[in-house]
Amino acid sequence: MIDINKEIKEAMLAKDSVRLASLRAIKTAFMMAETEKGASDLTNEGQLKIIQKQVKQRKDAATIYQEQGRKDLVEDEMAQLAVLESFLPNQMNEEEIENAVKGIIADLGVYSIVDMGKVMGVASKQLSGQADGKVIAAKVRKLLA
Repeated sequence: MIDINKEIKEAMLAKDSVRLASLRAIKTAFMMAETEKGASDLTNEGQLKIIQKQVKQRKDAATIYQEQGRKDLVEDEMAQLAVLESFLPNQMNEEEIENAVKGIIADLGVYSIVDMGKVMGVASKQLSGQADGKVIAAKVRKLLA
């Protein structure tokens, strides 16, 4: 589990404003998840999902800012993205993702695009935190087509 308060303290002492802003965003997301109706304590898996969501938000925002020609905001988002990604497990490359998906397809014994949902369900669980969902979906679609 990430000791977010310790990380925030270290960022404050280092006067690292980008890291501090990123960590505060994570802490806020953690607190919101813990206070949701029917929520329990966050597990490592829950924390990873929240950080992945934050990473996706930063990527989407950077893309939008890039389209609008706002390089200053793109740089801010990319800097925060780097901080957030440091809390995620190492990401798989395209070849590793494809091999993992091939294995899942073989294990399930499916060969049609109709079974994409089955494959995605298993792949999403097995590759959680290690690969982007869009990349997984693209590989599944390619291999089942």
